[in-house]
Amino acid sequence: MIEELLPPGVASSEAFDDEAPAVLFAAEAALMEGRRERRRAQFATARACARRALAGLGREPVALLPGPGGAPQWPSGVVGSITHCEGYRAAVAAPAGVVAALGIDAEPAGPLPRGVLGLIASAGERAALASLAVADGSVPWERIFFSAKEAVYKAWYPATGVWLGFRDAEVVLSPAGTFRAVLRPPVPVPVPVPVDPVYEGRWLAGGGLVLTVVARTVAGRAAGPAAAQATAGSAAS
Repeated sequence: MIEELLPPGVASSEAFDDEAPAVLFAAEAALMEGRRERRRAQFATARACARRALAGLGREPVALLPGPGGAPQWPSGVVGSITHCEGYRAAVAAPAGVVAALGIDAEPAGPLPRGVLGLIASAGERAALASLAVADGSVPWERIFFSAKEAVYKAWYPATGVWLGFRDAEVVLSPAGTFRAVLRPPVPVPVPVPVDPVYEGRWLAGGGLVLTVVARTVAGRAAGPAAAQATAGSAAS
């Protein structure tokens, strides 16, 4: 599913179930000590997806440990993102010289828990979502909205190191499968990080899942050939 949302030059891998066994590096396994078996399997499968995405770029497998803010630390010269939810795990990676910021998120397609929308959405955003629901009530708009904000943050934080809250990104969804986010970071972004306050993304809903992607290419550079993509998973997509 995820490759439908990605520009050329971004390698991807996804799985719809946990792989047995999915091998972890020692430092990764140490992070999972004492965790429930289900959580360990989910983590291991997501890391296996990430290493397949790296292989799609011709990179060797490495441990992917969380850095500041919890985002995985990718090898030098690579940007990437990992996501996992019930029934789905995925990872994407791209050369940093081609893609400046990359974030993905997957969510179950059901409604948001009660009270969550009021915490993450402005009055204007809630009104826009209500209008979308009136036009097509079969689409899980609120869940797509939540996922889009997650993808925006996953793209933003590794590129800037600046915390971004849910209310610091104003997201507008389009029925055409795209979204636009205007960012208002709570603190100045340190120079020399170039910042464009508008992020564009794409969304997809199907098979009980919602997927969102933000992939910002480096200014003046086109994404690489489609042949650079690599997809794999424990189930055919």
